[in-house]
Amino acid sequence: MKKPKIILTVIKEETGYSAYTNVQDNFISTQAADFEELKRNILEALNLAFEDKEISYTIEEIRFTYDLASFFNFYKVINASALSKRLHMPQSLLAQYISGSKKPSPTQTQRILKGVQQVGRELAEINFV
Repeated sequence: MKKPKIILTVIKEETGYSAYTNVQDNFISTQAADFEELKRNILEALNLAFEDKEISYTIEEIRFTYDLASFFNFYKVINASALSKRLHMPQSLLAQYISGSKKPSPTQTQRILKGVQQVGRELAEINFV
């Protein structure tokens, strides 16, 4: 059996983090107080789910996707205020998306993602003298 690709959705909760995926009719989920514990729990849950197929995973083989609140919590180095200016988006609107009080449309989500990816590309091209 070919090893299934794993894409987990990570969500920031009030008391920590949760993660879930659906792979080959297996719904796998876990939660933890912090992200490092969550990664350990994910590996344990995945490896237990595929134990009968003699498949095991490492953390490097797992792709993580985030909701906006979790993303900005993980990557605090990204300034939401500066990003909103770059996107020509009202700061209050981006703040509502990040806090979860408002849900962005798929178009808005793509707009935010493209802005973050552009910043990443620019940072990757930087050289210091």
